[in-house]
Amino acid sequence: MYKAASTQKNKKEIWYKLDLSAIVYPTLQRKDFSSVYRLSVVLKEDVDPELLQKALDMTLPRFPTYKVAIRKGVFWRYLEPNNRPGPFVMPDIKNPCMPMPFKANNRYLIRVYHYGRRISLEAHHCLGDGTGGMCVLQTMIAVYLKLKGYNVTPSGFVLNIDDTPDPEELEDAYMRYANAMVRPPRPSEKTYRVRGTKAPFYTLNIIDGIMSVKEAMAVAGKYNATLTEYLNSVLLYALLQKQEHDFYIKPRPVKIAMPVNLRRFFPSKTLRNFITMVYPSIDPRLGEYTFEEIVTQVHNYMRYYINEKFLRGDITTNAATQSNPIIRVVPLFIKDFVVRTFYTKVQDKNSSAGLTNMGAMKVPDDMKEHIERFDIYMGQPFSSRTNCAIISFEDTLTVNFASSIEESDVERLFFRKLVQDGIHVKIESNRDTKFIN
Repeated sequence: MYKAASTQKNKKEIWYKLDLSAIVYPTLQRKDFSSVYRLSVVLKEDVDPELLQKALDMTLPRFPTYKVAIRKGVFWRYLEPNNRPGPFVMPDIKNPCMPMPFKANNRYLIRVYHYGRRISLEAHHCLGDGTGGMCVLQTMIAVYLKLKGYNVTPSGFVLNIDDTPDPEELEDAYMRYANAMVRPPRPSEKTYRVRGTKAPFYTLNIIDGIMSVKEAMAVAGKYNATLTEYLNSVLLYALLQKQEHDFYIKPRPVKIAMPVNLRRFFPSKTLRNFITMVYPSIDPRLGEYTFEEIVTQVHNYMRYYINEKFLRGDITTNAATQSNPIIRVVPLFIKDFVVRTFYTKVQDKNSSAGLTNMGAMKVPDDMKEHIERFDIYMGQPFSSRTNCAIISFEDTLTVNFASSIEESDVERLFFRKLVQDGIHVKIESNRDTKFIN
């Protein structure tokens, strides 16, 4: 889990093993790809970059698994404390979630940007998932507001920077709960992949849809679905339409890779990765589906698979390889080759798109008046497809698409369905061309 020396002299020896999910992300690192996600907050007044830098400097030591550099051993990679200068606050860029070379940025694996009223945190996924990143972002915002003279009481995602980190924040929580008596097999069937023109190198195409939470929930309620189930169904519906337009000789299943926050089912304070994937899907080879039928299928899938029993089994399956004594002594370069090959040939072909929903953001009451909205981006897809991320604050719901292809057919079909259902959507984008509904 983690190792800490007991004396001041040996404090530099603190190091952290990569958690079960984090092991994969550095293996997939390429010159044109890093597993990077972005969390943003839009404040109600312009950002002061100097105060933001001071807030970052004060905040980061509270999160020892984020103030690190990644190192390579003979058998495993690990994280070690990073005491180099930085990271440094920077003006924002047009294309977020750019690749994050491990030796760049003084070896830090996070970046902080500002633009107007927006503050953005980008983190490499080997550090933690969106929950951990949100704790870093909200705590930094709270410190920033305090430096501006506002009072913020720590609660929820906002931690007290003067507190010593709870050991549970640093744990690999997967290994605590990987104790099911069976190991369910992983899904392996190839799915429909979106065809499109690959975007230029280092380009990430962003399309944001901003709408009312109440309006979207009212529409979801008409289908007897939760908001997550409804939005999953809309994305599946858009992908099915896109596949029909692509004129495939043989249609393939359309499947969404959706991360589940395991903290909802297994108590843990970890700020590292603690998610697993579920795959709601529709198989058009069985016949034509109406939208209502898609919603029903997604609703039943969620009820059947997203529960403590199935998720514990999934954790156990994923943990089996790491706990295997033979695999543990295999050199890292061989592990990298096997994992990269499996991901490229099997895992990456197992979904048509990604969708994550961080849900309704809670902030301390005395922070609410300073915040307009949050955004989340899953980052650059490993291969040609689109990723969708959802987050809400108060009555503002944002659906953020990030794509590495030029065409915006899936996004257009997605938002068109929302509008047809009576939801008013405001579109924002970093694209040069106009997004047409």
